[in-house]
Amino acid sequence: MDILAQVLDRVRLGGTLLFHFELGHPWNLALPARPYALFHYLSRGSATLALDQERELHMTAGDFVVITRGESHLIYSDRRTEPLPILNLDRLPGRLGVVHHGGNAQPLSTMICGNFTVERPSRGSVLELLPPLLHLKPAEDGGWLEAILQRMVSESALARPGQDVALSRLTEVLFVEVLRSWIKSLKSGEGGWLGAMADPHIGPALQLIHERPDQPWTLGDLGQRVGLGRSAFSARFTNLVGQPMYRYLIARRMSEAAFLLEATDEAIARIATRVGYETTAAFSKLFHRHHGLSPGRYRAVRRSDGGRTPRGVLETEAAD
Repeated sequence: MDILAQVLDRVRLGGTLLFHFELGHPWNLALPARPYALFHYLSRGSATLALDQERELHMTAGDFVVITRGESHLIYSDRRTEPLPILNLDRLPGRLGVVHHGGNAQPLSTMICGNFTVERPSRGSVLELLPPLLHLKPAEDGGWLEAILQRMVSESALARPGQDVALSRLTEVLFVEVLRSWIKSLKSGEGGWLGAMADPHIGPALQLIHERPDQPWTLGDLGQRVGLGRSAFSARFTNLVGQPMYRYLIARRMSEAAFLLEATDEAIARIATRVGYETTAAFSKLFHRHHGLSPGRYRAVRRSDGGRTPRGVLETEAAD
């Protein structure tokens, strides 16, 4: 099983381009908070991105950034310039026209902005593991970044049949490549289970949990399967994944159960068995604690809203 592919497929990842800017110094853009991740690709010039007074990032040509929590932010060449509010972020016109803004002075900058959306957010998902501001430099991407983005720009330039689907698929590829680059840059102990997948002991353990969440896994069982003693495995798992094995196993089971409730017509008792619980009552109690809804209510709500959620795509569905 490709764990990352399974997770991304089940959350219904999507997105599109929103704006293509040509900017003359001085300029200043103000982007409001949105319930999805925003990305910016500076193809020419330089800029400063400010999430707040304490978090600023200087960008140069080729830089790609993702505001993973959708926080409000500024992007500018001169902060003293009156910001231009970018309000219609949810609307993509039939043609992605170039927006000209700013003064007439050098340096000129060009920037592409878009979003990543998720229709099935879940606690412990891949998106929650990303830092609030993800920054990729051009030297790290080997040319794939510009190639995908330029293809997205050309696809948006003319209204053609299937345009929305094509842009969504290209955005999926873009996000996967962004994740790959970020995962590659992680140090030991960073990135939660995404980073831990590369560990020779914990990676195979995660594979086993994802393939068979119904199994009554114990620290001793998994440790033996991956060549570690119980105590050593427990400490290593918690250190690399960021939570104890039993907590991760429960979250994995609840995620699988939520998917089955939404995507299939299986009886709740059958789903309880498939995720490792002998009684429906025990499963329902834990599911309610984890998701804030009973299994039956969860199924009804998620199907009535088409699998979408009223909350931000990077937020948790329920508190611990």
